[in-house]
Parts: sequence; C-alpha cells; structure tokens
Amino acid sequence: MNPRLAGRPPETNATPPGGPSRGRPRDPRLDPAILHAAEQQLGERGYGATTLESVATAAGTTVPSLRRRYRDKSALVAAVIDSLRIDPLPTPKGPPRSRAGAILDNLDRNLRRPNSMALLATLLAEEARRPELIERFRERLAKPRRQALREALQLGIAAGELADDLDLDVAVNMLIGSFYARYVSHGTIPANWSRRVLAQLWPRASGHQARHPTGGRDTAQ
Repeated sequence: MNPRLAGRPPETNATPPGGPSRGRPRDPRLDPAILHAAEQQLGERGYGATTLESVATAAGTTVPSLRRRYRDKSALVAAVIDSLRIDPLPTPKGPPRSRAGAILDNLDRNLRRPNSMALLATLLAEEARRPELIERFRERLAKPRRQALREALQLGIAAGELADDLDLDVAVNMLIGSFYARYVSHGTIPANWSRRVLAQLWPRASGHQARHPTGGRDTAQ
C-alpha cells in the first residue's frame, strides 16, 4: 500500500447520475497515488503482469474506485504516459545554441525520473500487441521535443553557427539518441552529458561555419 495513503479508508462508490449524494467525495491525493503505483508496476513487472487489482492495492484504494477514473488498463497506462514529463519543454528564448541546450537539459531531467527508462522499455516491448501506447509516447513526448530541437538547429544554421548542409534529422537523432545510448551501454547518464554532447555538434565558440550552397537537409522524421 502506498505509505502516503496508509490509514485512509478507501473511497466509496460514486454518486449515480441524478441520484442523491452519498459516500465520501474523491480524495485528491488518490489520483497521483494511482499514477505512481501504475508507473512503478509497469516498470518493474511489465504491461502483462500489471493489473488494475495490483495497482489499486498499491495505491490504497479499490478497483471500482480506480475504474471510475480509468475504464481499463490501457486508459490507465495512457494516463501514466501523459504524466511522464516532470518539467515542461522550455519556452523558446535566447540564442539558438542556448535554446538547444535548454531542450537537452530538460530531456536529461525527465530521463532521471524513477522508472523512466524501464517504462519506455515496457512500451516498446508491447509495441506489437498495443501499438497505440508507444505511439502516444511519441506524439505526447518525443515528437514535440524533436520539433523544438529541430527549430533551434534551424536557427543555428540561419545564424551561420552551423553548416548549411547539416542533416537536421541526423543531428536531432544524434543529440537525443545519445542519452539513450549512454544509458544502455553504461547504466547511467553523466550529469554534464547534455553539455558534452551538444559541444560535439555545436562548439561554444560562435565563429561562422563554412557555408555550403546545398542548404540544410530537412529529411522526414
């Protein structure tokens, strides 16, 4: 049972539409407790072994109470995915390189969230059976970050700080993918990793790069 909810009686049944009010009102502490329990179990047990019953028990509630919030396990997992970003993407401001650095710093903070890598592995493992789950991750988390980083790189090209023929798709994948590659190979991501990886593509010195007539290649994601 979630220690934050220990000693609290479970919620009673919801008030039926049009019926008299009965039972306790919803406890606002229960919603984050459910998501926390579900995220932890998905990371530790995987999708198949995570059940509404096990999540309800860990969160200190009942299955009917959980079902009033999430109709089934897939809806619960979708809510967990939506809650993964602990810090919102930074508001675009400042020089292009600073924008790119802020986006990578934000990725670093979010990847350090407990169960972050394990949950992603669970979503990938379920891709053949439940493709909508990893697609939700891509749409809600991966694609907005990629687009923000792409725009920062485009500004760097326009400012003459990056080569005109920089392949934006490759550059975005190199920067973001390096975090996952470092974790897979070493089990850790160094605290200064975002600065180190950005420096390889975009040196801090702002001297203009040699420009090429081909223009920046913006291949499909």
